[in-house]
Amino acid sequence: MRYILKLAVLTLAVFCTSYILRIDLPDFWTTLLVALVISLLNTFLKPVLVFFTIPFTVVTLGLFLLVINAAIIMIASKLVPGFHVDGFWWALLFSIILSFINSILESLFGTKTKQNRNNNTDQNQNNQQDDNHFDDYEEVK
Repeated sequence: MRYILKLAVLTLAVFCTSYILRIDLPDFWTTLLVALVISLLNTFLKPVLVFFTIPFTVVTLGLFLLVINAAIIMIASKLVPGFHVDGFWWALLFSIILSFINSILESLFGTKTKQNRNNNTDQNQNNQQDDNHFDDYEEVK
């Protein structure tokens, strides 16, 4: 269920990004397919690309990850009929705007914050348990 919600948010983000950059997407199904392909590429291909480009990423202080994101958009452009990005720089701009809009929409629809709340709750419980260990000791003066 969570994946479907994230896919819906990504579809909306792809639609908004294509509208901002005036990239023509013929219909809703093409937009959904673009979001699905980007999601699958980010899940399976991106970790492999990140692993093999660790030296470049370290040397460029993480900026090479933007190149990987642009490559993912260009691959999606080749795989989805009806979705066309005119080159590397447009793909880079598309990926930056898409990331920004997607993070805003995820925070609005609660797909990101719910997980973070669970992590924060777990960390707070662990911190309280850790604090209880120190209650048995007296302060050394």
